[in-house]
Amino acid sequence: MKSTVETLSPTRVRLAIEVPFAELEPSLKKAYREIARQVNVPGFRPGRVPPPVIDQRIGRSVVLNEAVQEAIPQNILAAVREHEVKLLGRPEVQITEFSDGAPLKFTAEVDVRPEITLPDLASIEVTVDELQVAESDVDAQVNALRERFATLKTVERPAQEGDYVQIDLTATVNGQEVPGGSATNVSHEVGSKRLLPGLDEVLVGLSAGDSTTFTSQLVGGEFAGRDADVAVTVRAVKEKQLPELDDAFAQMASEFDTLEELRADLRKRVERVKQLEQLYAARDKALEELVKVTGVPAPEGVVRDEVAARKQALINQLQQLGTSLEDYLKSEEKTEEQLESELKEAAEQGVKIQLVLDALADAENIQVSDDEFGHEIVHRAQRVGMAPQQYYDQLVRSGAAAAVYGDVRRGKALALVMERVTIKDTAGNPVSVDALRNESDNDHKN
Repeated sequence: MKSTVETLSPTRVRLAIEVPFAELEPSLKKAYREIARQVNVPGFRPGRVPPPVIDQRIGRSVVLNEAVQEAIPQNILAAVREHEVKLLGRPEVQITEFSDGAPLKFTAEVDVRPEITLPDLASIEVTVDELQVAESDVDAQVNALRERFATLKTVERPAQEGDYVQIDLTATVNGQEVPGGSATNVSHEVGSKRLLPGLDEVLVGLSAGDSTTFTSQLVGGEFAGRDADVAVTVRAVKEKQLPELDDAFAQMASEFDTLEELRADLRKRVERVKQLEQLYAARDKALEELVKVTGVPAPEGVVRDEVAARKQALINQLQQLGTSLEDYLKSEEKTEEQLESELKEAAEQGVKIQLVLDALADAENIQVSDDEFGHEIVHRAQRVGMAPQQYYDQLVRSGAAAAVYGDVRRGKALALVMERVTIKDTAGNPVSVDALRNESDNDHKN
């Protein structure tokens, strides 16, 4: 095999590869064996069909094509190793010349890792919002806790927003009852918008025993997208009653004896959340600045594949929710072109961040131990409800184990970034990642 490499851009090269026909012989033999196992020729056992018969029955061109498709990836890999190309993504192959008995000539355009000059991380400074916990923040937590201990009391008055009602529902289309469109004694919070569109509006003002009808568009089933006539009957109206804010409430809702102690604990929890938000904001700004300083370009092919993957993941998620991309775009008031533009922007930034963190991991010789990799496997397996070994075996079969390893390595590189960059808040106070980590560790011990 002979090969040359041509640089097309900082992130893309073209390999020109020539393979003598004699070097295709192993691939040709393999192609004959594979085809012989697949075809059924009278007088010959499966797998025992001679090459001349395959040429006659199937065609020599089919065999040559099989051999070429098997040989191309092998020779691309050999050329990549020969020229020390830092390959990214999938090659785009074009056969330029080939015939039976003649050399195979083809080109392969591939994305490559760009050369990245890393700055001194200590020279990067990011500013985040000052950490402030207002009384309104604590009040919101107290009110959320009160909501959890609220009770419902039946009232003899028309329903208002915030009330809970017990209702019966029946949906029909052109007088025909919708399959699965009836429900009895359903509990619903008026104004929550959790059930059918239009329901909350008609419930306000209805008392127990009242009935009415309204029109609502169905989102699932055989009548999806069509308007249905929905009959609703109110069985009961219940008013939500919140417990008094006093020491008795603190004792009922927590391990604390006084309301003051409960508020102090909630304040600490709010502060921890805001600290984490501060940390995430610092992380995002540090990575953004690192990408900006290095000027790393995003390989077009990798970005294109990432956009396609993200779009397909969105479509799959929407299908699981019983809706479509078209309906999603309509609800978001976006065109498909706008969506793809947003996906491309996010994908480009994500790819650039990965490249910078990979470069940092290489520069710092960051390694991933077996324990670190195993911990990540266990964590991911738990998230999807699988046994760790089963999850790992699935990764190996799909070829995705290396990607998980890369994610762990980038995570360690990111931790290094956060340790070395300078983080301050808008008041000029230093923000310590270590202090936050230590507090978190202490909380876990306690």
